[in-house]
Amino acid sequence: MNFWQKEEETLSVDEIKQIQLERLQSVLNRVYDNVTFYRKKFKEMGLEPESLKSLDDISKFPFTYKSDLRDNYPYGMFAVPLRDIVRIHSSSGTTGKPTVVGYTRNDLENWKNLVARIMVAGGVTANDIVHIAFTYGLFTGGFGLHYAAEHIGASVIPVSSGNTKRQIMIMQDYRSSVLVCTPSYALHIAETLDKLNLTKNDIHLKYALLGSEPWGEKIREEVERRLGVIATDNYGLSEVMGPGVSGECLYKNGLHVNEDHFYVEIIDPETCEPLPEGEKGELVITTLTREAMPLIRYRTRDITRLYRDKCPCGRTLIKMEKPSGRTDDMIIVNGVNIFPSQVEEVLKEFDQTTPHYMIFVKKKGRLDMLEIDIEMTEALFFDEMKKQKAILEQITERMFNVLGIKPAIKFVEPKTIERFEGKAKRVIDLRNV
Repeated sequence: MNFWQKEEETLSVDEIKQIQLERLQSVLNRVYDNVTFYRKKFKEMGLEPESLKSLDDISKFPFTYKSDLRDNYPYGMFAVPLRDIVRIHSSSGTTGKPTVVGYTRNDLENWKNLVARIMVAGGVTANDIVHIAFTYGLFTGGFGLHYAAEHIGASVIPVSSGNTKRQIMIMQDYRSSVLVCTPSYALHIAETLDKLNLTKNDIHLKYALLGSEPWGEKIREEVERRLGVIATDNYGLSEVMGPGVSGECLYKNGLHVNEDHFYVEIIDPETCEPLPEGEKGELVITTLTREAMPLIRYRTRDITRLYRDKCPCGRTLIKMEKPSGRTDDMIIVNGVNIFPSQVEEVLKEFDQTTPHYMIFVKKKGRLDMLEIDIEMTEALFFDEMKKQKAILEQITERMFNVLGIKPAIKFVEPKTIERFEGKAKRVIDLRNV
């Protein structure tokens, strides 16, 4: 089985562009009629859905930002009544409020098929046993790959994350053939195998579908060598659906974008002008088939480039390079999105700290570790250790509630964290991705 939806995955460029134009015209009409936010934006810019006559005309329309989703929290971006929403997911926002994503029944069917395309491109068949070590819950990754794998006809083990020794026992006993997790967790599994005096020959994995964090060829080579798999990358983001936007085939030379469902552009992040195919810039996505929450020109902040080539797999969909960075200050730690502004929000709640802090992202074994150095006030510095310890515990607990992961918090003396004249550099990433 090389394709999940062969006809759609092998369309000619002209056919794809025609489908995109029709679907763009349709989605612009839907958001204008049903989403107050977009209707207001379009009117402010003197635009109507009919202003789009060609694909190039999309550049006239406004961008959508993550902050727009937060400002319309929770359901203001929905284009259908709540009675038509059958699933709600969310992801962390830049401050306390998450971004909320809704799905209609039809959205879930499309989602299953789009992730199934990527899984099949990565080698998965109905004969596989798929071991999903993503966190389940409001995070879209676990559910997106779970339902797609079942849709293909594979057997699914929804192990979720953590308890790695148990994961390895399940892999051995249940004969898992496909691993779904973050790249760093795949390496952590490899290290745990070593500690248990086991090798790749003691498990039965053939493929690894890895995502949710940036990773390079060095990590791929190590995962493949140590786990005995073919490892492919896949890309998605909660706001536009979750996984299923794009993914590598077994030739591993770029991620095929499901462009019949997503209109993708590359813009210059400084000027916001569209860039020609092949040039590197920020990825912007318009959803073409989402019913519950269509998004127009969503700025992903991911830096990549788009290109077409003749892929040996036979797919004709446009490709994107693995994202090479971001235009904002978001960092991804073990698959969780973290913003420095979230740390600032927490610090505002505590009088015993100054607004000065530094975030360090390190490796602890193969997993990411978040450390936050926080500058104490003079009063807390001269206070007793017991008081310092109590405040430290309160801040750690609050950070865990806001960030979704527990950081290592360290107090430092007053006036020891560097002051910046321009834009403060608050994050030091010591991982070697």
